[in-house]
Amino acid sequence: MRTTRERGADVAADVTDVTGVADAVGLAGGSGVPVDGPTALASEYFQSYSVIGLLALIGVLFVAVAFGAGRLLRPVVPTPEKLLTYECGVDPVGEGWAHTQVRYYVYAFLYVIFAVDSIFLFPWATVFAAPGYGATTLVEMFIFLGFLAVGLLYAWKKGVLAWA
Repeated sequence: MRTTRERGADVAADVTDVTGVADAVGLAGGSGVPVDGPTALASEYFQSYSVIGLLALIGVLFVAVAFGAGRLLRPVVPTPEKLLTYECGVDPVGEGWAHTQVRYYVYAFLYVIFAVDSIFLFPWATVFAAPGYGATTLVEMFIFLGFLAVGLLYAWKKGVLAWA
């Protein structure tokens, strides 16, 4: 029969073996104590965020190095012509304040609306091709196109689309 001291030494050896295995698989903390499952999962969770943070840091450093290299390598020769305000190929004459026609913004806004419309048409075509979704997606797309047509008709009735 074994004494209590011998059994205690065997248990201590078993605990050392378990923590060694836990260290090998990454389930033990820094103190050698086995870490439970949720803590290990949290560790993996934050480790994935550290990878994202590292990539973001590399991206910021890449941009900073590119801008710094551009600043160091570009020639700097200021002349009166280079320091003159330049806009759209026209030398500035008169005041700096000028009225801009609103219709230019309306054209840009209409372009954005129809660009977004075309972006929505591609996923719609994919879903429309899937079995069982044909009639529903067709009705939804006609409702969407109807809203866009009403907006276009409104702009046309207001005379926004007439180029003067």
